[in-house]
Amino acid sequence: MDARFDLFTNEIAAKFAKRFAGAGLVIHQSPLPRSTQELVSLRASQINGCGWCIDMHTKEAAAAGETPVRLHLVAAWRESTVFTEAERAALALAEEGTRLADAHPGVSDETWAQVREHYDDDQIAALVSLVALINAANRLAVIVHQRGGSYEPGMFAAALD
Repeated sequence: MDARFDLFTNEIAAKFAKRFAGAGLVIHQSPLPRSTQELVSLRASQINGCGWCIDMHTKEAAAAGETPVRLHLVAAWRESTVFTEAERAALALAEEGTRLADAHPGVSDETWAQVREHYDDDQIAALVSLVALINAANRLAVIVHQRGGSYEPGMFAAALD
């Protein structure tokens, strides 16, 4: 199935993408560890079924040094031993923040307490913003049927210039 609409060549979409990427840059430059950023983005994208974003964040994580074992186990992080307690808290927040329609209370107090235990205020601001941003990115790509497979690490760096 081909993409329904080319978000990369439309003038309005391109303007939006530049500002969207700018918001992402704030998170990327935050003190939230890069590996955590990629794991959270990957997990939310898996939940939302976004092939484009799964492709992007798997490849970006690998390019940043993430191991194949950890990338393969993100979908089953609760049943694995390769993630730190801090990463597990971030992944729980990503899941609960992504599945808002599925979980009446949203993010549980237990998950929030775990996040507070492992991250400072700036990291939490970045983490919460990241969950919101990746969910928006997933929706953009899924709506237009942007397919995964062609992403190359760093291919959007020029959009920030």
